[in-house]
Amino acid sequence: MISSNYYGTWNLFKKETLRFLKVYHQTLLSPVINALLLLAIFSLAMGNRFHNINDIPFKEFMAPGLIMMVAMQNAFANSSSSFVMGKVLGHIIDYLIPPISSNEMLLAMVSGAILRGILVGVITFFAISFFVPLSFHSFFYGLFCMFFATMFLGLLGMLCGIISDSFDHMSAITSYLITPLTFLSGTFYSTTNLPPFWQEVAHFNPFFYMIDGFRYALTGHMDGNMNIAITTMILCNVVLWIAISMMLKRGYKIKN
Repeated sequence: MISSNYYGTWNLFKKETLRFLKVYHQTLLSPVINALLLLAIFSLAMGNRFHNINDIPFKEFMAPGLIMMVAMQNAFANSSSSFVMGKVLGHIIDYLIPPISSNEMLLAMVSGAILRGILVGVITFFAISFFVPLSFHSFFYGLFCMFFATMFLGLLGMLCGIISDSFDHMSAITSYLITPLTFLSGTFYSTTNLPPFWQEVAHFNPFFYMIDGFRYALTGHMDGNMNIAITTMILCNVVLWIAISMMLKRGYKIKN
C-alpha cells in the first residue's frame, strides 16, 4: 500500500512559495526590470536597421523570448538556491527526517519553482505590453510552453542543487550552462538566419523549443516544428524527473 504525505508536501510547497514572496522585490520585480532594460537596449542599439524578423516587428519578435527567458531563469534560481542553501547551512536534514518521499519532495520544490517562474512571466508580459503590442495567437499553447519550460528549469535547478557542494559550484553551472543555453536559444534572433550547420546545432538545445514555442503562442511564427517541440518538452521533463527522484531516494550527495 502506497501512503502519501499530503500535509508535508503542501507545507514544503508553502515554505518554498513564502521564501520568494517575502523578498518579492528581488525575486519577482527585479527580473522584470532586467527584461525591460534588455528590450530598451536592443531596441536602441538596433534603431531602424531591423524593421522585421520573419515579417514580425523586431520588438514583437523579441518580447516572447524575453518573457520566457526571465521565467525560466527564475524557476531555475528558486529550486537550485533553495536546495544548495539547505546543504550549505545544514537544514537539509529538515527535508530528510519527515516521512516525505522523494517524489513528494520533488513535487513540492518544483511546484514552488514553477509558481515563481510563471509569476515572473506574467508580470513581465504585462510590463512589456505597455511598450510592445502583445496578444495571444494560441493561449493554450502559451500556457503549455510556460508550464513545461518552468518545470524543466525547476527540475534542472534541483539537479544543480543536488550535485553542487557550494554556491560557487551552483554559480559555475549557471554561468557555463544555463546562461549560454538561454542566450543561444533564439531569444534575440531567429535561428533561420543562422548557417545550416548552426541551425542544426541550435535545434539540439531544448531551451530553443521552449522559447520558440512560446513565441509561436504570441506571434504565430515558429522556427522549429511544433510536434518536435511538444515531444521534447515532455520527454525532457519525464527523464529529469525520474533521474532526480532516484538521486533523492538514494541520498546522492545528500546523506553522505
